[in-house]
Amino acid sequence: MFHIAKDTPIALVLGITGGLGRTLAVALHGRGYAIRALTRDVAKAEAKTSLPFAIDWRQGDAFDRGAVLRAAEDANVIAHAVNPPGYAKWRELAVPMLANTIVAAQHSGARILFPGNIYAFGPEAGALIDEASPQNPNTVKGAVRMDMEAMLRHAAGHGVRSLIVRAGDFFGPDVPSSWFSQALVKGGHEATVIQQLGAPGIGHAWAYAPDLAETFMRLLDRQADLATHDVFHFDGHWDADGSTMTAAVQRALGGHVPIRRFFWPQIYLLAPFVTFLRELIEMRWVWREPVRLDNRKLEALIGPEPHTVLAAAIAASLGPAPSHRQERHAHAVANA
Repeated sequence: MFHIAKDTPIALVLGITGGLGRTLAVALHGRGYAIRALTRDVAKAEAKTSLPFAIDWRQGDAFDRGAVLRAAEDANVIAHAVNPPGYAKWRELAVPMLANTIVAAQHSGARILFPGNIYAFGPEAGALIDEASPQNPNTVKGAVRMDMEAMLRHAAGHGVRSLIVRAGDFFGPDVPSSWFSQALVKGGHEATVIQQLGAPGIGHAWAYAPDLAETFMRLLDRQADLATHDVFHFDGHWDADGSTMTAAVQRALGGHVPIRRFFWPQIYLLAPFVTFLRELIEMRWVWREPVRLDNRKLEALIGPEPHTVLAAAIAASLGPAPSHRQERHAHAVANA
């Protein structure tokens, strides 16, 4: 039986087995929250997350409104980090899941934490986007993300508190479904090639998940200063010419793994058979256009945003190096 001490705030995390959900759970626990998680398979989720603190596991599906309502009882925060399985059927699954979270927050009084991204915008938004920039996405996924944000904005009129922090492409420890892990450096330490995803000279925004999670925490620390529904932009790691990230990954792998241009035609051929590749194609515009998030509103409230140096962020994202790579790198350094 999970026991929560009196007056301990409760955070319900939806999507705790995903990279961002897990990272938010760690950050919330570090802020003194008891962590509750809703999952379809408790045993499997517990083994997958292997977090170093106790979790109040609740069995159920985020698609089941009753299960979400029960799990959110007495919660102070609901971290909505759940995505459709296989990143498919966004409108059919993602929208109803968020609707359930909104109803649960209305009943419990919890504030919803919603990680946003640049997909809800389109190329015409410009190279530097602030919170008030017009949203006019030209992709299916972008339109769904825009509608989900509108749901939270509308819910504020009914007293539902929410906090959106928009960020660039996520990367970090245990963030498996990302451009970083599935395209740029597929295979991590075992990668045989580093992919240059964007066109030469085109900047790109990256968000290190632990920094983003800490940003949410610092905003929660200032809840009295937040609107019922509030939106902030997170700058993260801005790769000004599209080559900084690949060069840093190459250094982290010992300098021996070659960098090559990403072969988009092959992706178009394989996309009908691989869901993630279809996602890549739909969002290709973010690699053709420089899109940076303006974080001045954020820093005006919390001061400098959390920022792990890029080399350390990449090292953590790649995970522990296999012993043979560590030995090779040590040998190369010794003979440099």
